[in-house]
Amino acid sequence: MRKIHFLLFAFLILFFSQCAKKGRPSGGPKDEDAPLFVTANPPYESINFDKNEINIYFNEYIKLKDLNKQLIVSPPLNPANPSLISPQGSPSKFINIKILDTLKENSTYIFDFGNSVQDNNESNTLERFKYVFSTGTYIDSLTLEGSVKNSFKSEDLKNIKLLLYRLDSSYSDSAVYKRKPDYVTSSLDTSNYKFSNLRKGNYLLVALNDERSDYLFNPKADEIGFLKDTISLPRDSILKDIISIFKEELPYKFKRGKEISKGQLILGYEGKAAKINIETLSAVPNNFQTITFPEKDKDTINLWHTPIERDSLIFKVSNNGISDTIVIKLRKKEIDSLKVSRQTIGVLDYKDTLFLSTNNPIIKIDTTKINFIDTDTINILYTPYISKKENKIGFIFQKKFKKTYKLNLYPNALTDIFNTSNDTIISQFKTRSLEDYGEITLDVKNTKMTPIIVQLTDLNDKTIAQETTSVSKNISFKYLTPNKYKIRIIYDTNNNGKWDTGNYLAKKQPELVEYLPEIQEVRANWQVPIVLNIKEL
Repeated sequence: MRKIHFLLFAFLILFFSQCAKKGRPSGGPKDEDAPLFVTANPPYESINFDKNEINIYFNEYIKLKDLNKQLIVSPPLNPANPSLISPQGSPSKFINIKILDTLKENSTYIFDFGNSVQDNNESNTLERFKYVFSTGTYIDSLTLEGSVKNSFKSEDLKNIKLLLYRLDSSYSDSAVYKRKPDYVTSSLDTSNYKFSNLRKGNYLLVALNDERSDYLFNPKADEIGFLKDTISLPRDSILKDIISIFKEELPYKFKRGKEISKGQLILGYEGKAAKINIETLSAVPNNFQTITFPEKDKDTINLWHTPIERDSLIFKVSNNGISDTIVIKLRKKEIDSLKVSRQTIGVLDYKDTLFLSTNNPIIKIDTTKINFIDTDTINILYTPYISKKENKIGFIFQKKFKKTYKLNLYPNALTDIFNTSNDTIISQFKTRSLEDYGEITLDVKNTKMTPIIVQLTDLNDKTIAQETTSVSKNISFKYLTPNKYKIRIIYDTNNNGKWDTGNYLAKKQPELVEYLPEIQEVRANWQVPIVLNIKEL
């Protein structure tokens, strides 16, 4: 009897557990469908449009993501009267647009939402959704498409604004600085762009990396690119020429000077300052000394001076015939003590120089307080030098492969401009074996004798090594650590040994830069041969 009761009890548990399983929702397949546009009021592609409010309906609840970055209205509306668009932050089955600006007559308008329209649950995107209408009697239907690139770097450009200006009696070259374009679109997350609903006519095409998103070219902040040739629609619907985006070199202008610590000043400027000269106009002692270094990647000159008890110093700052006289107040009380940093930690590559960096300029090296030896305690012959470009001390010596070295700088080995000296510095490092390195060899075929600069870069486009040539020759980049590299070719048309940017008003394009499409992988004890065919410009 007890056994029957047990079996009945087990059966009931199994029965109810199966019932529970049958009632559990499976959830179904994941929704991967983008929302669908259903209808609009006024209808899509309405003509004789005279409303100030639009409702666009979808088949499910949607949300708008990054609308301020994604939305492009063409022709552009007045930013002082932006359209009010909802939903903002809450889901809805429709988009409501309230137009506050006055629309142009006989114009086709596009509200391009980019990739901002997403369904509420799974964030599936309705890509490049547009709402189109016309204030005239027909919808303009011409298109224009092409691509953009960075003029110097290999990076993919995103969210570049493309501007079209109609070449009529109201157009001038200053239009890009002063007024909105007639049409605008965006490259969003690709280097390609496409205008739609354009009108027949002749146009100027400009690309803008628009920091303020105001469709006006600000040379201080924006990058620009342009096509020299006139765009004629409908003939030029697909452009083969790629627009190169570049940052203009600003005209030189001195900004200001100030003291940042006792004995150290900074002088700010904008533009090119390759020939800048700084002259002390104040009456100073005969032993008064100044040392200047440009701040890397900044429009700033660092100036150190020997200590002097004055309230201010007067300088004359000159560059390419432009001079400014400045007065800098001296208020700081404390001199920065000398700090020395090792730039080589662990391994010194065979092609590199051994450097120590300092916060203050060094004016004296006492080699009697320096000990440089290898693992066998053999003294190393070396030549120290003070860099004229930055706060560094270099040591030139005959490096050997697979060797360990030790550099000791004892107190007072280095003396800076403030007559302060170093504490003890111990630096131990080693070199790699020859087999640890790889090599890239380039067979340059330059039959047209085009001046070029061949650069080896890392994956971030930072230059590792370079050579210039205007003839066919073999180039070898030796002693490369195993890594991935790029090959960059600069077509140095003015043969000045460097890359030159463009200028919009002068209608000057930047010098052409090309990258080999293949990433070059260098392995230890390996040589990578490359044939480099230089094209005729």
